[in-house]
Amino acid sequence: MSINLKNLISVFNAEWTGSDTDTFIDHVSIDSRSLQNGSQTLFIALSGVNNDAHLYISELIEKGVQNFVVQYIPENVKGKANFLVVKNTLKALQELAAYYRDLFDIPVIGLTGSNGKTIVKEWLNFLLSPDYNIIRSPKSYNSQVGVPLSVIAINEKHNLGIFEAGISTVNEMVNLEKIIKPSIGVLTSIGSAHDEGFENAEQKIKEKLQLFKKSKVIVYQKNKLVDQCLADFCAEYPLPERTLFSWSFTDDLASVYILKKETQDDITTIQYQYNDEIFNLEIPFSDSASIENTISCLLVLLYFKYDFEVIQSRVKLLYPVEMRLEVKNGIHNCSLIDDSYSSDFQSLKIALDFLESQKKNASKTVILSDIFQSGFSNEELYSKVSQLISDNKIHRVIGIGPTISSFKDKFANSTMFQNTADFINEIERFDFNNETILIKGARSFQFEEIVSLLEEKTHETVLEINLDAITHNFNYFKSKLKPDVKMMVMVKAFGYGNGGLEIAKLLEHHKVNYLGVAFADEGISLKNGGIKLPIMVLNPESTSFPSIIQYQLEPEIYSLKGLNAFLKIAREKNLKDYPIHIKMDTGMHRLGFENNTIDELIATLKGNSTVRVQSILSHLATSDDPQYFDFVRQQIALFEKLSSKLMTELNINPIRHTLNTSGISNFPDAQYNMVRLGIGLYGVSNDPAEQKYLENVGTLKSIISQVRTIPAGDSVGYGRRFMADRETKIATIPIGYADGIARLWGNEVGYVTIKNQKAKIVGSVCMDMLMVNVSHIDCKEGDSVIIFGESPTVIEMAAALKTIPYEIMTSISQRVKRVFFR
Repeated sequence: MSINLKNLISVFNAEWTGSDTDTFIDHVSIDSRSLQNGSQTLFIALSGVNNDAHLYISELIEKGVQNFVVQYIPENVKGKANFLVVKNTLKALQELAAYYRDLFDIPVIGLTGSNGKTIVKEWLNFLLSPDYNIIRSPKSYNSQVGVPLSVIAINEKHNLGIFEAGISTVNEMVNLEKIIKPSIGVLTSIGSAHDEGFENAEQKIKEKLQLFKKSKVIVYQKNKLVDQCLADFCAEYPLPERTLFSWSFTDDLASVYILKKETQDDITTIQYQYNDEIFNLEIPFSDSASIENTISCLLVLLYFKYDFEVIQSRVKLLYPVEMRLEVKNGIHNCSLIDDSYSSDFQSLKIALDFLESQKKNASKTVILSDIFQSGFSNEELYSKVSQLISDNKIHRVIGIGPTISSFKDKFANSTMFQNTADFINEIERFDFNNETILIKGARSFQFEEIVSLLEEKTHETVLEINLDAITHNFNYFKSKLKPDVKMMVMVKAFGYGNGGLEIAKLLEHHKVNYLGVAFADEGISLKNGGIKLPIMVLNPESTSFPSIIQYQLEPEIYSLKGLNAFLKIAREKNLKDYPIHIKMDTGMHRLGFENNTIDELIATLKGNSTVRVQSILSHLATSDDPQYFDFVRQQIALFEKLSSKLMTELNINPIRHTLNTSGISNFPDAQYNMVRLGIGLYGVSNDPAEQKYLENVGTLKSIISQVRTIPAGDSVGYGRRFMADRETKIATIPIGYADGIARLWGNEVGYVTIKNQKAKIVGSVCMDMLMVNVSHIDCKEGDSVIIFGESPTVIEMAAALKTIPYEIMTSISQRVKRVFFR
């Protein structure tokens, strides 16, 4: 994009403050952490319940950003940059996108629905790309912020747009319609997602249809409710030339009527009738969701008047869409960011930002294929890619493909190959070691082979950690805080079993104030991993004090013995004002100073310049249990009394904090200066009403190792604890109690999920394996198995085992590989 800043003053109806309206903008940013921000960036300072980007304007100016859209100008930056002052910066971002969209007269496909939007978008891009230069939403950028950022990426070479729009409640689609303005509308499957934001299914459908106000054709699956909603919609927003283009398995009045469907060996053949002709289309999937998504694509191709031979030849090549960026452990202490299924300019920018936020090692390598459908000439495209690589401080580039190879001179420290096979033949000479590697390539380059070679080899059981879910849960609890209340997040016990360093990096990216660990070695590991946030050690042993000082960790002090031991070492090292955290025991009776030791604590600290009381804290015993809320109030009152006395006697004003996850929700008046978020970050609440607002973070997965059928009377496992009373099909899963699966979960107490169906665990859980009854499931060796996640949940497992979710999560062995994704 290239927009004169002067033009935007009227677009936003903004108040102008600055010196240069003639500057041109070629990049729009809402992320102050992005390394892609520069002199021609327009930074839009979004402000919401979770964050206020105005706080980061000063550091952006230091990095060279000079143009801002703001709701107010912070005092410390007045006169230092160009500012467009508006009432609402989110609305300004949307107005900018709508203005920019109107500069291009190209056909645009707009997708909405509950499920399948991103899949259909990616498949349509694949099916239509031989004939069009397509701009599409990167990943699943379909929100009130994601849609405008997607549309702003259009350029003059694009001749077709494909954008998805997602909403969670009423009155949101009206904003997105003004931005996308689709000429072709596709309504994908309507399911239960975001049901809580609507009164009923009818209201949800009608809200989604608002995207299609100016669409000349609407593609949808015909059913009674959608037909009625469309009738009402067309009456309210009539277009003489509009076509309702429907499909159905059951209604022969549909434009495309599916006569029959047959599946064999994961390939489905549908027979459909269209314009009085009958066709047989082969689809390379067997699951119902993929079949329905393919049919939505089919209707778009029919609308574009493709003949059947072309449709069949392209549909046969459809592939599962990988919609996430994954962080994996690599060989020789490398970490891999796997984005090996797409290569376009917009998603490269996203991947590079993700690389920066998740890098474990300072050295950064990018393995990049030719980039397709950028809308730029090759010269312009690879100049822009080169600038991105430079801005993101990438140490070396490995380019694969004939086009990128021809622009080798644009990339410092680069090696180029004509194809993936050539690179693999020489992979040994690169000595990948202690670096973070982004692997990003178009599907045709088969970069999954590179990932396989560079990935650390472990067994087939993995714990998948959804970093987007962690961000969602973090923002949910942050939204409950009063302005200026700080947040400490607990990453002890290996991030509650989910992975400490990777989650700490994400939290650092989100500018959390403190991290909390239990023991010094956990904090040392994070510091060695590059974490710069202050880290509090909650249970420091006196033998760890020298290491705590060496690694600039901050100890919790909970006894006079511990305080004197730390002071002794601090004096020996000639420390001054070293931060410590004073723990008060207000009723938990685990650790902390009690009322009768406060005077001696004050006497020890008074006049002492070796250490500084950084915070005073306590811990609530029953903040999750309404029957003991009176006890919590007594704890809070005692904390107020003891901490106030300490502050008054020492004439200090430290941070105070006592609320844990449940306390944040149940005792908002006791937030003090900081709260400590623990299990809630990982998607678990003790309140069933609150639980529905949290997202599942960890999904423990494995595979079926073997399937066998046993006759009636045969047994399974140690001790013959399961005896088959009929012919039974048994699947063996390579995970056991050494991986953290409780033996009590066996013997038909617990279950796993295979192909969305429950399979009860039969017999005893073994050290490395468990067996399940799959007599009712059509499954085979190699099929995926969910041990826990959405079903069963860790809450469900904990209830059955008479324990708590913490124990389920922290029990998962570190021999189980963690895979992080967005």
